[in-house]
Amino acid sequence: MNFIFLGPPGAGKGTLAKEVAVAYAIPHISTGDIFRENIKNGTELGKKAKAIIDAGGLVSDEITIGLVKDRLSKDDTKNGYILDGFPRTIPQAEALATFAKIDAAVNFDIEDNAVVERLGGRICCKDCGQMYHVVNNKPKTEGKCDKCGGELYTRDDDKPESIKHRLEVYRESTAPLIDFYKGKGNLVDIDAKGSPDKVLEEFKKKFPKN
Repeated sequence: MNFIFLGPPGAGKGTLAKEVAVAYAIPHISTGDIFRENIKNGTELGKKAKAIIDAGGLVSDEITIGLVKDRLSKDDTKNGYILDGFPRTIPQAEALATFAKIDAAVNFDIEDNAVVERLGGRICCKDCGQMYHVVNNKPKTEGKCDKCGGELYTRDDDKPESIKHRLEVYRESTAPLIDFYKGKGNLVDIDAKGSPDKVLEEFKKKFPKN
């Protein structure tokens, strides 16, 4: 099956996408990864994207769509894929419909206050990047990473005021996609408040493997 994963920051899309990719043996395709891969390989689209990113700009829909279209033409997508981070806007969704058939747009539904609580409690290792949570996943020693002993800190984008801003941006630009796919009849809501294991369990119930 060809999936799109939708949901606000902190809904756990990335974590679940990795688990679903393994469980269903399909690639997890994130636009960030596509950009990095094309920039690393020095493709024409990669060069264009790098020039824009280096100048501090936002990569245009045209370039982003071109990169996604190229990625979906690869052999490993024949049995399905997960698109994570694309489309972000209605024009991107309309363009996607011209070259890909989406079986389900999966909306990981979670309330804003639950996102603030989840992301606001995240702490990260300055050295290795390992993530913890002050309530749900505490380090063994306060302030120190279990893996490397590095110092733990709260990232700027995980501070409450930043989280609220990220949610506002999401609601304005990306949330309209929920109505877009609802209109197409292929939107599926999944409650994202539970643990990753519970969310994966619900996903498997809604999309049983053949």
